[in-house]
Amino acid sequence: MNEWLTTVMAEPAVLVTVAIVEGSGPREPGARMLVTAGGQVDTIGGGHLEMCAVDVGRSMLKSAARTDEGVPARLERYALGPTLGQCCGGVVHLAFELIDASLADVMASLRKRWREDSWRLSAIDGTPVSLLLDADGAVVAGDAATSGDAAAFGPAFPVIDHQRGTHILRDTAGRRWLADPCLAPRAHLLLFGAGHVGAAIVRMLGELPCTVTWIDEREDMFPQSIPANVTVEATDAPEALVAAAPAGASYLVMTHSHALDQRLSEAILSRADVGWFGLIGSQTKRVQFERRMAARGLPQERIAAMVCPIGIAGITNKLPAAIAASVCAQLLMVWEAQQIAALDVTVPVRLAASR
Repeated sequence: MNEWLTTVMAEPAVLVTVAIVEGSGPREPGARMLVTAGGQVDTIGGGHLEMCAVDVGRSMLKSAARTDEGVPARLERYALGPTLGQCCGGVVHLAFELIDASLADVMASLRKRWREDSWRLSAIDGTPVSLLLDADGAVVAGDAATSGDAAAFGPAFPVIDHQRGTHILRDTAGRRWLADPCLAPRAHLLLFGAGHVGAAIVRMLGELPCTVTWIDEREDMFPQSIPANVTVEATDAPEALVAAAPAGASYLVMTHSHALDQRLSEAILSRADVGWFGLIGSQTKRVQFERRMAARGLPQERIAAMVCPIGIAGITNKLPAAIAASVCAQLLMVWEAQQIAALDVTVPVRLAASR
């Protein structure tokens, strides 16, 4: 997940960010990659556009090697159809930033703050400036945090609107800035069961913007290598983790025991703030569980919201990897819809004094 951020570069590099997309493009605003003299990390969509971005990035690296002065950021416009011959047909604007000491400081802070909302501000015009803001607009890393002069930036900035996502804004002096949200993953999954399917799901979700609490009473079932966004809980009281879960969390139950599945399902559906709940099993299992939960007085509307069988309709392959692919696709659809809804109520950010 986020290789552009988690990879610590041992050589000079340029950060490439999709700043604006007009029409259709291979990646969304906020997609990023790193370019070095001999390679790259992550992707902005591949194809001719990415080839051009790599060329620009390496040109900047050569310029930086020839001078001791800072290399200004660049914003380049690419018409995908007329200029690059790509069938997307839209227009993509890419921001190019040499990773100097200030931007390296910002990225190091982001690696520590990945579970918290942050905003990255980088000057496109003039002297390179990189800032990292917290959710309240306070500068927590970058030039202003180092110099203690964050107040000098504040009055010149308009409010940063979360709903716009990654975008280019202008301060009152007309200087362009890349405003780039680096938001904590909104999607959180409690996954009950460390069997073959659970392990396959964890491997796939390790590459996606989410956090996972992986739960099983059998500690020896968990692999030694766990993705960075996954927390393991070996416990004999999994229902307690249901009770402590954040509002809006997703739940996926696939344990080794139908009796445990039943208890967990009842604990989950007893909550009124479940974001999504999936239970592995057949239609027959669903009918049995529905009957038992109704007898225990659980509200019918909550029982009806339980997803069982899980996965995308039409995929019948029972291989653990196939089930995992189908369920992860299902979760992505749920989480993207929740993310869009969350953006509608997010409070805008105004640059504030540093802390």
